[in-house]
Amino acid sequence: MGRGWHGRGRGWQQTEVPSADDAAGWFEGRLPDGWFTGAPEVTVDREEILIVGELPPLTGEQSDDAARAAAEAGRISRFREETREARIEIARQAEHRYQRKVAWGARLGGTEELFTTLAAPVMTRLRQPERLVLDTLVDAGVARSRSDALAWAVRLVGQHADSWLGELRDAMSKVDDLRTKGPELG
Repeated sequence: MGRGWHGRGRGWQQTEVPSADDAAGWFEGRLPDGWFTGAPEVTVDREEILIVGELPPLTGEQSDDAARAAAEAGRISRFREETREARIEIARQAEHRYQRKVAWGARLGGTEELFTTLAAPVMTRLRQPERLVLDTLVDAGVARSRSDALAWAVRLVGQHADSWLGELRDAMSKVDDLRTKGPELG
């Protein structure tokens, strides 16, 4: 089970949220046939479930890359409008089941768009050397604020450490499995 923070009376209290280990299967079974060309990519964290699916390919010929990108964006926009009510109902069911917000996205060719994703606040304390890094990014115009600079740095680390983070997640999953089994007493 994951943990979440929820207001209760005075202050905030950490609470258990249901496991979403079966979310990919649940969405694959729940989504209407024909929305996506295959099973959607389902990404889960403590606050949000993101579903991104590949749309059927375009059938017409485009004159250049700009025309193709515009056609892909138009098809994604059409998908978003035509499926809005059904996506809201599916999200409502999933939010009740998993106690997390649900966001959607679609991919077509080289274009991917995410719809109304959650931006969760994160509080941290930084010493002067770390604050100076953020301030340099702000002063250089890379970010508008320390908050933006920190988000930029996290994205950069995520891009460059993707395989390492994947290995770390796999190892954590194995630890969770062992913890669930418990010791065998002879």
